[in-house]
Amino acid sequence: MISQFFVLSQRGDNIVFRDYRGEVPKGSAEIFFRKVKFWKGDEQDDAPPVFNVDGVNYIHVKVAGLLFVATTRVNVSPSLVLELLQRIARVTKDYLGVLNEESLRKNFVLVYELLDEVIDFGYPQTTSTEALKSYVFNEPIVVDAARLPPLGPASMFMQGTKRMPGTAVTKSVVANEPGGRKREEIFVDIIEKISVTFSSSGYILTSEIDGTIQMKSYLTGNPEIRLALNEDLSIGRTGASVYDYNSSSGGVVILDDCNFHESVHLDSFDVDRTLTLVPPDGEFAVMNYRMTQEFKPPFRINALIEEAGALKAEVILKIRADFAPTVTANTIAVSMPLPAYTTRVSYELESGAVGQTTDFKESNKKIEWNLKKIVGGSEHTLRAKLTFFQESHGNITREAGPVSMSFTIPMYNASRLQVRYLQIAKKSKSYNPYRWVRYVTQSNSYVARL
Repeated sequence: MISQFFVLSQRGDNIVFRDYRGEVPKGSAEIFFRKVKFWKGDEQDDAPPVFNVDGVNYIHVKVAGLLFVATTRVNVSPSLVLELLQRIARVTKDYLGVLNEESLRKNFVLVYELLDEVIDFGYPQTTSTEALKSYVFNEPIVVDAARLPPLGPASMFMQGTKRMPGTAVTKSVVANEPGGRKREEIFVDIIEKISVTFSSSGYILTSEIDGTIQMKSYLTGNPEIRLALNEDLSIGRTGASVYDYNSSSGGVVILDDCNFHESVHLDSFDVDRTLTLVPPDGEFAVMNYRMTQEFKPPFRINALIEEAGALKAEVILKIRADFAPTVTANTIAVSMPLPAYTTRVSYELESGAVGQTTDFKESNKKIEWNLKKIVGGSEHTLRAKLTFFQESHGNITREAGPVSMSFTIPMYNASRLQVRYLQIAKKSKSYNPYRWVRYVTQSNSYVARL
C-alpha cells in the first residue's frame, strides 16, 4: 500500500524513516520538503495534504509541528492514508507522552518498534495502543514537559498565569510516575469545531458544529465507567429552533447524528443518555457528533469597506464576544484579503488596546489582526486605511474579503452538550480517582462576507 513512511522536523530534518517496499528513491524526503516549503499553487499558500511529484504520491499531515509523511506509487485511498498517519501520531504520543522532535530522537528505538508492529510491508496492521502493549516492550524515555513551551492541546487550557490540568497530553500510558506508582486519573475533553458564515448584513447563512468527546484514562485495572450526558439530548433534526439565547444553560440539545467508540455500550443510552464503557489504554474518541441545529455563535463579525477617494479606501472590522464575561477566548486571528492593487495599509486600533498586533502581508494582499485574548461581552474595532496604485473600476467589496477568523475558547461549548457526571466503578471505599472534565471550542471555518 504505502512504500515509505518518514517524519520531518520544521527544518526538514529526517527524524524517522522507514522504507517498506523499495519502490521510491531514497531522496524522497528532501524532494517532499522542498516542494512543501516552496509550494506555489493557485490561490493557495500551503501545500495540499496530497500531491504528486514525478509519479510519486506524497500524503502528509502536520501534527505538533512535525510532518508525518507517506509515499506510494500506487493509487491508494488518500483518506485511508491520512487516517493512518493521524493514528500513528496518536499512538506515538500515547507511548511517549510528549510528541515533539526531542521525544522522538530520545525514543527512536521505541518508535521504530512501534512502526514495525503498526505497518508490515506497507500494509497497516493495528493502531490500537492497548493491542500494541502485547508486542512493544521498550520503556519510553520521558521528556520533561515542564520546560517545554505550550504546544498543541495543552495550550488550549492556558489562561493568563492560571493553567488547567494538562497532564493528559504529557504523560505516557505505559510509564509509571517517579517511585513506580501510577496516579489514578481520567481526562474527558469535549472539543467542538464550529463553522459559521455571516452575510454582509450580519445574518447567519450557515452554521455547523463538529464535536468530539475525547477520553484518556490512567486508571489501573480498567474499571467500568459511566458517562452521563444531557437528559434532554435528542438525535436527529426536527427542523425547528429550540434555543433560548437568554438562558445560560439547559434547553434541548439536538444532534444531527453521532457515532461511538467500539468499547461503548448503549444499553441505557436511550433511557437516560448514559454511556457505559471500559476505557482502553491511550487517547480515543468516545463519541463524535455533528450539529446543524441553530446555535448561538460565540462571536459576531461586522466588516465594512468604503472608498475614500480615487486611490483610497477604509476598512472597519468589528468583533463582539457573545459569551459570558467569566469566559476568555485565546489566540484570536482575523484576516481579510484586499484588492490586488493595494500598495499600503495604515492601522488605527481602539484606545487602550493591549495584546493586539496588526500586519499587512504584501505577498498575498491580506490584512492580519491578532488579539491575545478577548473577554466575554467585550467589543473590539480595527480601522485600516488602504492606498491603491490604480483606481477601482468596479464594486470594491467584490474585490475584497471575505473576513475569516480563528480562535480557541476554553471552558465553553456552543452546542451545550454537557457531562452530567462521570462515575467510576469502585474497587474499594478509599478508591477515588481524579476526574477532569474540560470543554473547548475552536473555529473550523468562521467567515463574514462583505
